[in-house]
Amino acid sequence: MNKKYLYILITYIAMQMSAFIGMPLLFFIGTGVFNVSIERMEILATGLWLIFSFITGLVVVLLILKRSKPYNRVDRVEPMPIGQSILWAIGGIFLAFFTQYVAIVLELQLGIDPGSENTEQIMNLIRLFPLAVLVSSIIGPILEEIVFRKVIFGSLYNRFPFWLSALLSSLTFAVAHMDFTHILIYTAMGFTFAFLYVHTKRIIVPIISHAMMNTLVTVAQFSTLDNAIHVQGWIRGLLW
Repeated sequence: MNKKYLYILITYIAMQMSAFIGMPLLFFIGTGVFNVSIERMEILATGLWLIFSFITGLVVVLLILKRSKPYNRVDRVEPMPIGQSILWAIGGIFLAFFTQYVAIVLELQLGIDPGSENTEQIMNLIRLFPLAVLVSSIIGPILEEIVFRKVIFGSLYNRFPFWLSALLSSLTFAVAHMDFTHILIYTAMGFTFAFLYVHTKRIIVPIISHAMMNTLVTVAQFSTLDNAIHVQGWIRGLLW
């Protein structure tokens, strides 16, 4: 793997692991120094560190990429024209929802509950700390597409065919989210975003599709109670 790509992976892992130090530290400062209530500080510590760590991680990753030459074979090819790429980014939103729907139907056939404790926790955090939506709808998708598509998928695609590279990177994607019950959905989404990346030769295309899908699902979740209930069956689109 390219050295710069390795640095990006290390940055992403460090960002995720930083919560074990950062959140307790913020909690201690808030309750001990500023006398914030325990209940309130539990929410603030989680939300504030989430935003801080993801923004910091994204800045570092973008700085590394800025100094990197094209490494994987997707980036070494002439990208699709901007106009067509925009259309694919928009169409990718519908493609992602369709792929997700097919995966959910297959899971239901296998007797898998479409609900997700992981997603429920994310939505609860957004209810209590609305700024967390910046991570789920914008920063998270950008980082994930860079890490799981550009870096991991791209590195694998240098050596292996598309289907194997997409499968392995999507499984890594699922493991990173610790949501093994819905591994089929993560794999389906991984294939979708990898296809958009390879087809357009622009990582910004799956980033836009991923971010817009997460945003639409979040908006639907909070628009009305009826929508919230309806969305629960396919809320798995929130893959930040």
